Amino acid sequence: MALTVDAVVVGGGPAGLSAAVWLARYRRTVAVIDSEEYRNRWVDASHGYLGYDGWAPAEFLARARADLDAYPGTEHIVGHVEWAKAAPGGGFAVGLADGRELEARRLVLATGVVDRFPDIENFFDHYGADAFTCPTCDGYESRDREVVALGWTAEIAGFARHLDGWARSVTVVTDGHRYEGDEDDRAALGALGIEVVEEGARSLEGPRGGLRGVRLDGGRLLPCDRVFFAIGIDQRTELAVRLGCELTGEGCLRVGDDSSTSVEGVWAAGDITPGPHLVQVAAAKGAVAGVACARSLLGV
Repeated sequence: MALTVDAVVVGGGPAGLSAAVWLARYRRTVAVIDSEEYRNRWVDASHGYLGYDGWAPAEFLARARADLDAYPGTEHIVGHVEWAKAAPGGGFAVGLADGRELEARRLVLATGVVDRFPDIENFFDHYGADAFTCPTCDGYESRDREVVALGWTAEIAGFARHLDGWARSVTVVTDGHRYEGDEDDRAALGALGIEVVEEGARSLEGPRGGLRGVRLDGGRLLPCDRVFFAIGIDQRTELAVRLGCELTGEGCLRVGDDSSTSVEGVWAAGDITPGPHLVQVAAAKGAVAGVACARSLLGV
């Protein structure tokens, strides 16, 4: 027999848990479907969230789940949502990969994004300790350090200039690709003393937390204390698209001021919606979505 709740929240990160807590505070029954594939699950510490600056993401989420568990009528289910569709009598049916099914009057999508990672030896030995993807999140901890910005698209110029506000030096490494920026971009980088190295990156050298440099394909060790990468992201919007939700030109879910999507009864929050990719922003968007979803159930 399918579990029946007022709302199913797809995604157990900060956005999804925040939405679920606010639904629970409105005395709605809610089930969170959590794949546990969090974007920052390799990261040692997250920064900038008042009251939680420097906390490990795993600790933050554990505390958030405990907050949710304190409310009656809540379920935290580990699994992958395989499909969701409008139910004949109204609301939605949701199917998990293991065959379990749920029925809900409303849906909140907080499925997040997936980073594209560089194919470099030892990368995951360093990711989250001295290799990162977000200058805003981890730039401060890279202050006065030697930094390599890994990427090759035109956007890497702005990325590297962003890092230059903290770092002692920044070097762009294109990992063997031809740099796609124009001459104005090159000139802007050059004016800041940022070199563009169009050579492949073979490996990251040194222990986790003690990065010594990037070994290039030619054998040279490019010294650095931190690596940041900007290769791209993939939005986890497949479920939303199958439901009929509209996307923006950038591939995010199009949402209104109350986080509602173009499909009635479906809200969205977190990194799959437009805006900065920050933990506190995701949690705030989840609160907006959760309150709006709960109020719709009350008819207000």
